[in-house]
Amino acid sequence: MSLTDTIIGKPLATSEEEHSARIGVAAGIPIFGLDALTSAAYGPEAAMTLLIPLGMYGLHYIVPIITSVLILLGIVFFSYLQTIAAYPNGGGSYTVAMENLGTGPALLAAAALMIDYILTAAVGVSAGVTAVTSAVPRLQPDTLSLCLIVLVVLAVVNLRGVKEAGSAFIVPALMFVGTLLVVIGVGAYHTFMSGGHPTPVAPPPPALPAVMKYAGIWLLLKAFSNGCAAMTGVEAVSNGVNAFEEPRARNAQFSLAVIIGTLVVLLFGTTYLARAYGITAMEPTAHGYQSMVSILTTAVMGRGWFYYLTMASIFVALSLSANTAFAGFPRLARAIAGNEYLPHVFLLRGRRLLFSHGIYALTGFTGVILILFDGVTDKLIPLYAIGAFIAFTLSQAGMVVHWKKQEGGVRRHWWHMFVNGFGALATGITTIVVLVTKFTSGAWVTAILIPLLIGIMYGVKRHYSRVKREMADMTPLNLVNLEEPIVVIPMARWDRITEKAMRFGLLLSKQIKVVHIHTDDEDGHLDEVWEDHVMDPIRKAHLPEPELKVISSHYRFVIHPLMDYILELEKENPGRKVAVLLPELVVRHWWENALHNQRVQLLKLLLLLKGNQRIVVVNIPWYL
Repeated sequence: MSLTDTIIGKPLATSEEEHSARIGVAAGIPIFGLDALTSAAYGPEAAMTLLIPLGMYGLHYIVPIITSVLILLGIVFFSYLQTIAAYPNGGGSYTVAMENLGTGPALLAAAALMIDYILTAAVGVSAGVTAVTSAVPRLQPDTLSLCLIVLVVLAVVNLRGVKEAGSAFIVPALMFVGTLLVVIGVGAYHTFMSGGHPTPVAPPPPALPAVMKYAGIWLLLKAFSNGCAAMTGVEAVSNGVNAFEEPRARNAQFSLAVIIGTLVVLLFGTTYLARAYGITAMEPTAHGYQSMVSILTTAVMGRGWFYYLTMASIFVALSLSANTAFAGFPRLARAIAGNEYLPHVFLLRGRRLLFSHGIYALTGFTGVILILFDGVTDKLIPLYAIGAFIAFTLSQAGMVVHWKKQEGGVRRHWWHMFVNGFGALATGITTIVVLVTKFTSGAWVTAILIPLLIGIMYGVKRHYSRVKREMADMTPLNLVNLEEPIVVIPMARWDRITEKAMRFGLLLSKQIKVVHIHTDDEDGHLDEVWEDHVMDPIRKAHLPEPELKVISSHYRFVIHPLMDYILELEKENPGRKVAVLLPELVVRHWWENALHNQRVQLLKLLLLLKGNQRIVVVNIPWYL
């Protein structure tokens, strides 16, 4: 077994797809839902952070804010249940918008979702590492390094395939949900028994002094928009319906229901207990910073073994929550590439029956984001959620049009239209709120990137359309004006490689031009062996004699004089093809390339870039 097989797994045949690449509900929940579930670890804190200026007064607002987020989550949930039923082969925002709203809205959804998936991966990894640095503060200076290590591990796990990734994530998902449910259950019991005023096992850090007594509408809206980060990841299930075993739609709907139901309990439970125990968020830059979940677990359970088990499970689950992006991004990129708005390479399935180039792209972009923002979660949150809500809105609006186009129209499908229409309205308003409230904090970056991505996708489409126009030729083979090409052989010296090129050239054409660039510091001259080694054998065989063209280069340039000669020759012979034969040494080991100059590669590249349809480049390899 090779090293690649050990790390990534053995290649899978296409016939093995149904058995090896389909997943059930148990694997589908952690693969597509871990991002949504783990948002309970940072969603309430993201909202609380903006309420820090209120001190302890901020706790009066946090439960209503998170409750508003949960109501919105419920609306989106019922809307997506209908989307999955209508699109059992995968009904992400891009697909729904393309079929029902047109190209423009579809590309807007595509750009928004791609950015959101990249940020989902970055925030998941970053939040997971934050859980570790909260428990072990001395690791805080290594935050970025830890983030990049976790990202690479995630990429490798996902390259092994969807089913194996799901199996690997089931235990961490259960540990995360189980430990948090224990904290919520114990905390709720103590809260109930104490009449709503439980005594912490270990007192939480004191809240910062209040600098304002009442929260204005603007502050509440900003806190709400930060809390909406808890809703990201819901889209992934509808994007990945075709990854489920049959019946796909039913399994996807059940998975989504379990994910949303669990998330509601976790979000409301942690938020309610934070208020009951008097826990506020800490400034992320403060010395000895702890996440809200870390403080809550300490207050409810103390700093014993269960605390470290909980924080370890949160670290692993949050880190793996980026897997939602790894599951969704390649499928999204594949759908977009299928319509030729992204490179065709995203259509290719790798050795493990997954779209591996999407994984490579996501890993690279996420790594760049983590480096730019130092792996700090709170720096990433302002960019987050905008893409998700744009996608939510376009998906639901597209579903309204979908139901209208079905047989029976409005009269038969009015209820479905109402559900999706209400979802579109709710998420549309939320999109505006999130964009406005987060704009100066970093959302402007997303606002610029989305139209930039749309422009790139239109550019890719124009390129493929042009290629199709130029390549399409349904006429019979054209045999008019067939003529031997003029063969050009760049030759530095006479050796076995150039002999091979000359032999091949004599087979191609009667008109051969051997071009030698002579520099002043060159040892020897091709002229010295030309007659004896080349011309004499050719004359004896009564073959057409090649022409030796020697070009002097006093400044030791080689590539430019060759290019000038070839391009001039092509101009002087309109209607004739020019075949450039490039003798090339092929070494046995990759590192041996560094021992030889790469002029042939450069000349080949320049000929491809500056040449035209009448210049043909032929490699003449000599294998060591």
